Amino acid sequence: MANASQQLGWEIWGSELKSRREAAGLTQEELGLRLFMDRTLISRLESAERKPRLQTAIQVDEVLNADGFFERLCRKLLDASPYASYFAPVADLEKRATQICEFAPSVIPGIFQTAAYARALTIAANPFVTDAYVEEKVSSRLERATILKKTRKPECWAVLHETALRVPVGSPTDMAEQLEHIASVARKRMAVVTVLPHAAGEHASMGGMFTLMKFDDAPPTIYTETSFAGTLVDDPAVVKRAQRAYDLLRGAALPPEAALTLIESTAEDYRRCETTT
Repeated sequence: MANASQQLGWEIWGSELKSRREAAGLTQEELGLRLFMDRTLISRLESAERKPRLQTAIQVDEVLNADGFFERLCRKLLDASPYASYFAPVADLEKRATQICEFAPSVIPGIFQTAAYARALTIAANPFVTDAYVEEKVSSRLERATILKKTRKPECWAVLHETALRVPVGSPTDMAEQLEHIASVARKRMAVVTVLPHAAGEHASMGGMFTLMKFDDAPPTIYTETSFAGTLVDDPAVVKRAQRAYDLLRGAALPPEAALTLIESTAEDYRRCETTT
């Protein structure tokens, strides 16, 4: 019911955007120019096929003189989401993507995380929250992973830095299960997973993690994240640079089979730690 209620809220947001745009005598293309957006994105916002970022809602209020309506409703809907406000639109885009390319310098990407791994990360970042809060976050993380099991699942690529394999999150058992899960995903051809080894040294994305997403009927986007915030960008020039960086990362990474051997042997190392702790 919560998801249905949220979707209805976004539909109201989009319907109101269309109504106020038409009242202002603007076409989708004209509004897009004022918001520095493509016309097709305006169309998807109005039909609730795409959820707005908070900054977008603020800009819409300014352009349409909406007295904060779009920002207030957007904040309310984002607050009701299990995701951080900056990530909620990204979680929605993951479901629509035809291709997802992940680079993970230190943490396993969310769509590949096990419950135990996600739980340990959540508690590390939020040591004073309730168990209910933790389980809600874990549940939403696992829900994202279901895209890998859909009939029309996206083509998924992941370049993991070796650091993400070596830094223990949770217990040795948790890490062993996490790495075994990634190996299983790759063995079942649900994703192509490779590893950028420590020996590769400097690389094309020393600045941190990023995710590239491509769609059948929309421009590609890039999402970058720090510990406290994330940014979703669809500027073609920036996306092009990110794609080039990703190509360089894949070129420097281990071949997929060698990467799987490393992932599985590292899992075995964690299993051996179980018997000595």
